[in-house]
Amino acid sequence: MKKTNCKRYICFIVSIILCIGLNAQRNVVYSPMLHTLQVITNDDWMQPSVINLNSDDFVTVSFDYFSHDYHRFACHLVHCNADWQPSELFEVDYMDGFNDRPIEWYHNSLNTTFLYTHYAVDYPNEDLNIKVSGNYKLIIFDEDAEAADYASLPEYKKHPVVAEACFRVVEPCVSVSAEVSSNTDIDTHVSSQQVSFSIHHNDYLIDRPERDLKVFVSQNDRPDITVDNIQPTYINPGRLDYVHNKKLIFPGDNEFRRFEIINMYNSSQRVDRITFFDPYFHAELLFDGRRRAYSFDSDHNGRFFIRYNLAEDTEYETDYIFVHFKLEAPYPCGGRLYVAGKFSNYIYSPDYEMKYNSESGYYETTQLLKLGAYDYQYVYIPSGNNPAVNPVDGNFYETENEYTISVYHRPFGDRYDHLIAVEQIVFSQD
Repeated sequence: MKKTNCKRYICFIVSIILCIGLNAQRNVVYSPMLHTLQVITNDDWMQPSVINLNSDDFVTVSFDYFSHDYHRFACHLVHCNADWQPSELFEVDYMDGFNDRPIEWYHNSLNTTFLYTHYAVDYPNEDLNIKVSGNYKLIIFDEDAEAADYASLPEYKKHPVVAEACFRVVEPCVSVSAEVSSNTDIDTHVSSQQVSFSIHHNDYLIDRPERDLKVFVSQNDRPDITVDNIQPTYINPGRLDYVHNKKLIFPGDNEFRRFEIINMYNSSQRVDRITFFDPYFHAELLFDGRRRAYSFDSDHNGRFFIRYNLAEDTEYETDYIFVHFKLEAPYPCGGRLYVAGKFSNYIYSPDYEMKYNSESGYYETTQLLKLGAYDYQYVYIPSGNNPAVNPVDGNFYETENEYTISVYHRPFGDRYDHLIAVEQIVFSQD
């Protein structure tokens, strides 16, 4: 890469880093006893957590709680604006039915070394129907414990919150056509990908797009690689064009790394060995190294899939295992390294930080994960003012990435952001 382009690219990476956690959909786990929080659409783990309004679509929110003792977990559904802050709507405005209902489906784990109870709930359901589009945050709280003792508080604020799960409801009012190219406004077939798209709204009134629309674009559904406040380049009758916008240039990254553990007795993809240290199993992955070139792989863009090939029901018969990650490095990188993917919700906390072992020459971390197939990346967060362009995996234009375009509309005088379109497009060299 030419020196001038490199400087521009570093500035772009810094802008992405500064936006981490802003205005993005992110599931959060607050209790160390709660594991494997998932939001699955229509029983298809490859779909985004988006359902259509007034349809048969549904999302299933599930998790494991490390105890065989029953906990009365309940859910409070909150309607949010495009920035995931609570909207001005009252419950009666966005739902029919009852909020703060307990999760009725649960099952204790069977024949597992870690004892847990699996909980699951669908939305919409018999007790609650969703009336309007937009962002929804499901607050899961433990009714068996008290967080505050104030009768005037809403029910969910009287108890400790153990997790938050996010999904979206779309009412398709406009269509979006999009393309992704490695011929970008900062380089050509080097390290970047640029998204261009048009919003077609012939029969749908948008008075002032620059004021009334909020458009978000994310790469691989990652909260830390999401851009917003995107303005149209051209405003035409019935069509808004978003082209040659440098905010829509994304780092190519590299394909996700992968491993698979489908039982405790056989090493599988990228697993060096599985051992038993009473009372738990441990899996040591083959060590990873820095990738200096594009590495093709048929990954799932950061997702994970729970699987145990000897189980009749994977939800509560699948065990947990300590997974040991190792990244070869001759010296510390000067910033912080994290292992990340959908399993970590792309949260860069000490729980997912890699620690450097000077004796072994590896960055290391151990994660407790449910058996299955996992995509993961090593994410570098620079320290001070020393940004680096992905020193572990590099950025390559060939990488197959998934982009999601979300369009929100708030007509003048309205009280919430309508989600009027969600479009996904995959960049591939094929």
